[in-house]
Amino acid sequence: MIVEQIYTGCLAQGAYYIESDGEAAIIDPLRETGPYLAKAKSNGANIKYIFETHFHADFVSGHLDLAEKTGAKIVYGPEAETGYTKHLAEDGEIFKLGKLTITVLHTPGHTPESTTYLLKDEAGEPYAIFSGDTLFIGDVGRPDLAQKKGHLTEEDLAGWLYDSLRNKIMPLPDHVLVYPAHGAGSACGKSMSKETWDTLGNQKQKNYALRADMTKAEFIEAVTDDLLPPPVYFSANAQLNKMGYESIDTVMERGAQALTPEAFEKIANETQALLLDVRGKETFVKGFIPNAIFIGLQGSFAPWVGALIPDLKQPILLITEKGKEEEAVKRLARVGYDNVVGHLAGGFEAWVAAGKEVDTVETIDTDTFATRYNEDIKLLDVRKPGEYDAAHVTTAQSFPLDFINKNMSEVDAENFYFLHCRSGYRSTIAASILRARGFDKLVNVQGKFTDIVAGPIPTVTAACSMQENS
Repeated sequence: MIVEQIYTGCLAQGAYYIESDGEAAIIDPLRETGPYLAKAKSNGANIKYIFETHFHADFVSGHLDLAEKTGAKIVYGPEAETGYTKHLAEDGEIFKLGKLTITVLHTPGHTPESTTYLLKDEAGEPYAIFSGDTLFIGDVGRPDLAQKKGHLTEEDLAGWLYDSLRNKIMPLPDHVLVYPAHGAGSACGKSMSKETWDTLGNQKQKNYALRADMTKAEFIEAVTDDLLPPPVYFSANAQLNKMGYESIDTVMERGAQALTPEAFEKIANETQALLLDVRGKETFVKGFIPNAIFIGLQGSFAPWVGALIPDLKQPILLITEKGKEEEAVKRLARVGYDNVVGHLAGGFEAWVAAGKEVDTVETIDTDTFATRYNEDIKLLDVRKPGEYDAAHVTTAQSFPLDFINKNMSEVDAENFYFLHCRSGYRSTIAASILRARGFDKLVNVQGKFTDIVAGPIPTVTAACSMQENS
């Protein structure tokens, strides 16, 4: 028996490879099929099943392309209505995989179709559950992300989740391993652990949502309290996973088009394509193409793309470091941005060599900021509201990057602004967006927030500790 977690840190997402006697199954695959095909080929196995725990909202699954390339059967649990052929499993249905079995446990709550898969070993003993977004390590799935039918509310779904956990999952033996779809950093839960798996017995002791004496009313209140609005791309991704999407091979081929600076500029003007610069933040601020938006590959790239680019069909032109073109197209496709129409051949250096116009954003370190700070400057703190509440510079205005498109009216192009976050990644994104919208009186502060508040700058600090976010 082989059970392997394939974890993608930038999406905080776990896919799974299971194999027995030359037969393999994939659970919740990412969009690109290569790693799964290579794994099966190297082991001499055939992929027989693709199990989906639910309609994912935070990434586009690879189930359709993988099924097309392998002939594997796509399996969903009850209530999953799709625009393509799949096997709609019944609650309790058992699938054979070599000497193993996988049992369908319908666990609605995160979404109506949410399903947990129970793996039993060669001896028929429960070994692990693949819980999707039903049960995380330290948390449970949000009940507000489903594409709801009729008058179904998040409180209704939370009630279902309570029942699913107590009737389907908690009765399982304590030694059973819990393999969820996500870990810390995902927006599909509120307070997930950095650990990516655990035993069910340990979760019964440590996970607040599995407290044995918790009433349904307490549970509903706990899981629906303090939910931030979901990222704007979530509903579109869920719809793609439900109804289907373009082949990843077609998307990659289209995005591979290398453009000279002249062709790049021509297409940008003709298509109104978004210029997306994915280089490092330190490199970007030294010089970039006017109106380009920075979202660096080195940070939480795909989630920030999804949060900040509202239209998945938006044409995109890429500026990357040399050799990173394919990676950028692939990581955009993971969250449904399939309309990359090319990249700048030779990177930003080719643009400069062609004598094209270049823009910059003034960027300073935290020591320089300390010398320039006074209580009259306008300071935008682009971290999340919870981070701001935990500790912030007294005079700073909360201006979360997550909601910058909606809150643009809060800033005045006539004013001079300093921007900061926790490390400089988010503030550089914010500065690039503001610069593209005509704000030219900006100073970007790169460096640790702890360094900003360690000096003489007045700070408000709450009793709780700061959250760590990229």
